[in-house]
Amino acid sequence: MSEAEISVGSKRKSRGSNNHGNSSNATNHVKRHSISLNQPVVTELAPECSAGIRVTFRDITAAAYRTKSGIQKTPLVKSGALSSILGLELYLKKEYELRTGSFKERGARNALLKLSEEERKVGVIAASAGNHALALAYHGGQLDITVTVVMPVVAPIMKISQCQEMGANVIVHGATIAEAKDHAMIIKEKGGQIYINGYDHPDIIAGQGTIGLEICSQVEDIDAIIVPVGGAGLIAGVAVAAKNMNPDVKIIGVEAMRCMSYTEALKAGKPVRAASHVSLADGLAVPTVGLNAFVTAQPLVDKIVTVSEKAIALAILRLIEMEKAVVEGSGVVGLAALLDGLLPELKGKKVVTILCGGNIDTTVLGRCLERGLAADGRLLSFTVVVKDAPGGMNSLTQVLTESGARKRLTLLDSCIKDILHERAWLLEDVFAVRVRCMVETRNSDHTEKVKNILSRKFRHVEFIGMSDHSTDTLQGP
Repeated sequence: MSEAEISVGSKRKSRGSNNHGNSSNATNHVKRHSISLNQPVVTELAPECSAGIRVTFRDITAAAYRTKSGIQKTPLVKSGALSSILGLELYLKKEYELRTGSFKERGARNALLKLSEEERKVGVIAASAGNHALALAYHGGQLDITVTVVMPVVAPIMKISQCQEMGANVIVHGATIAEAKDHAMIIKEKGGQIYINGYDHPDIIAGQGTIGLEICSQVEDIDAIIVPVGGAGLIAGVAVAAKNMNPDVKIIGVEAMRCMSYTEALKAGKPVRAASHVSLADGLAVPTVGLNAFVTAQPLVDKIVTVSEKAIALAILRLIEMEKAVVEGSGVVGLAALLDGLLPELKGKKVVTILCGGNIDTTVLGRCLERGLAADGRLLSFTVVVKDAPGGMNSLTQVLTESGARKRLTLLDSCIKDILHERAWLLEDVFAVRVRCMVETRNSDHTEKVKNILSRKFRHVEFIGMSDHSTDTLQGP
């Protein structure tokens, strides 16, 4: 896709002079313009995002008071099941229960409420892969402020549609969030809207910090808070709030291995552009952390770890199976770090992890669950050669459904999820067929039993994928 810009009309009724054209004509209207994605990069930032401003505890408490009528207090609950398997006391901060499905509402409402009357009239603009856009769209509608959001083409379709439904003017542009941001700045210069950075604006950081206030008021004597890290606005705000209320609490950040912008900033001593790749934690794929966020967080954050795509997929699966909670990849990285054994020092401690969002496409969720099952050793993919004659397939299915030891609980009872016959490529034997199978098993031990019996029963069998917990890595969709 070399050239693309899609302007999706708002479904909110016109508010007057701030909306151009007839809103009813804009509904469901998609325009394509020939604007190159390779246009010059805009380096200008909003002044409040380039000064290295440290957000204070006073800013956060003021934000909490300012937003209390529009932001609900989210639950902080202990997970008995996860606590048991991890060997610690784990509490889950359920930010995905907010109206738009993520913590971003806190900062968005705070920033919008701090606009002057003149700024409210011209409206606001932002670049976002989804959650910040949703938060601005919703609270902009509540406060009667026109919102324009620029979203990259990789943004989940569900989030784009929801922003439109909430009344935002949605523009889909750019292969990455960085390109979307550059385009938003161009629009800002032409239209005069107020740009609200989703992770580095001081008012955004202060709003996100209210999570830290809530956590410390909901559970006493917390040993550690684990925070997802993308642009670093969330961890900056939480760190300021929590450290002021409990100086002994450890603040631990977790970022996706496929976009380690905070780690690179720590190495350089300042925000720098890091390599960013498609990830299951799409909301954390911010190539450069915010300057204000970094200078605020750096003195307060105790540790940063990175997690693999495999660990993220497994964490999504664990939350669905054990907590009946659907959480997006960006929101599960804290749990992923714990499940992956990256934080052994927290054994026996009282730990909070922030489940910061639950906006995940259903198609992506399906992929995550399959990859989680594979990472957990509960999916096995293999090819096997059997006779291309009556009874040939029966020899395979019998092995998969029973081990022959009926008197003991060792039945293989594997569930065949997918099966494909390949005849054309098996040239050495025209009376045989190669069968590609994917089967679901109970656990990794069960998988090993299936593999061992298949290896004994058939001469030509090849196992594929990660069910053997190899070092192969999962990649994003």
